[in-house]
Amino acid sequence: MNTHPCKRQALAPLPQLLTGDALPELFEWVHGPLAHWARTRPHSLALANETTQWDFATLHDRVQTRARYWDAQGAPATVLLPGDAGTLEGVVEFLGVIASGRCAAMGDPQWPAGVARAVARRLPLGSGAPAAATPQSPFYVGFTSGSTGLPKGFMRHHRSWVESFRVSLQDFGVAAATRVLAPGRMSHSLFLFGALLGLWTGAGAVLQERFSAPRALDTLRAGGAPLLVAVPSQLVLMLQWAERRQLAPIEGVELVLISGARWLRERTPALRRLFPSARIVEFYGASEASYVAWMDAEPGAPAQAVGRPFSNVDLHIGPDPRSGALPQGVPGLIWVRSPMLFMDYVNAADGTAALREGDWLSVRDMGYVDDSGLLHLCGRENRMLVTQGKNLFPEEVEARLLAHPQVAQASLQGVADGLRGLRVQAVLQWQGDAPPPGALELAAWCRAVLEPYKAPRHWWVWVGDWPQTPSGKTDHTAIARALQAPSPSLERWR
Repeated sequence: MNTHPCKRQALAPLPQLLTGDALPELFEWVHGPLAHWARTRPHSLALANETTQWDFATLHDRVQTRARYWDAQGAPATVLLPGDAGTLEGVVEFLGVIASGRCAAMGDPQWPAGVARAVARRLPLGSGAPAAATPQSPFYVGFTSGSTGLPKGFMRHHRSWVESFRVSLQDFGVAAATRVLAPGRMSHSLFLFGALLGLWTGAGAVLQERFSAPRALDTLRAGGAPLLVAVPSQLVLMLQWAERRQLAPIEGVELVLISGARWLRERTPALRRLFPSARIVEFYGASEASYVAWMDAEPGAPAQAVGRPFSNVDLHIGPDPRSGALPQGVPGLIWVRSPMLFMDYVNAADGTAALREGDWLSVRDMGYVDDSGLLHLCGRENRMLVTQGKNLFPEEVEARLLAHPQVAQASLQGVADGLRGLRVQAVLQWQGDAPPPGALELAAWCRAVLEPYKAPRHWWVWVGDWPQTPSGKTDHTAIARALQAPSPSLERWR
């Protein structure tokens, strides 16, 4: 086909029922709309990467071929995909599995062989595709970090993601139904979600084999994807590239969706200068809950605010959803009720597992709702520290430290202290070439906006690669272990 991924095409409007109370039958499945788009816009761009472009007719044919393959092989009910195929081929494999009525478990090519084998042994293989798959049938197993050392699998049915697609259109508007740039690995659920959103709406998706800030900016500048789905680190790299090259603003971006880690809102003005026509949105969610809350990424917003609940989400703050809600401003467990919740874990739950009470779910995050209805995220229940008789959520202090222009990474830890209960210690890594700030300057930086007891009293610098979980988040457990005994990775900072 001749369609270039960097050329925006006019698209026919979505079926009117997509945003109504009822969905056309095909749209009740994650993969279902492919047949509709292959019939109604066969030559429109469906998927593209740096070298290859497929229209909807081509993609649909490839998916059906793979679905027949899995049937002919008598594949089990859950198929583990290793995640080492190219991005386009990986999406085809994923869609082929679910089009056959099976559930696709998306592995990570960076897993060691032993981890991949252990994950495969734990999957619910079953005896083949169900006789009649329904929107409540499982279609996807993703993986997140677990406390046992093995990735923790979470299973979703079609309706959970279909409702996420639909509420994206309802809450974000028509820009959510435009072509998506999802520049990350499909083993990362955010980018898989972005790619499948583009296919479900019929707008298509542009992917990258390996993230490249220059290529992403080229695609956006050419109008190839009005909707960008990204993690904060990718946006920072785009901003740095644009600044070094003194790039002109990119007018064609209409919506930027940010998730995967905390976005430093001090960077929002720079992002707005780069994408002056875009609405910049950050959303809070979890693997088990999908969407929870969202907000425009305003630089003046409260640091812990994560937004108002999506229009199909109910919130409850308290020990359990059967009790009365805590007063506004009082932190408690965040409970979520929505049609987007996951089914269950695929193996035994561990100490970090979500809590369930009837239709309600909590991923053990703590937070509160203020008098304007904004949800504020304090942190994880299992990371909360008690120092000087007061509760301290490390995430709040880490966010303040990361707002410092010379701090690249931060982890707040509590070390046992007979007097205070816990000594608050910070482990940092620097960025930039300027001389790093001293401990007194950093403590003053924290106390400028935080209560004094929250400021770290001891400071360390991490030497070498920053510890990360397989999903790319800070491995706070590894850092805590390093603090328990002399470690060559830690240097005292004064």
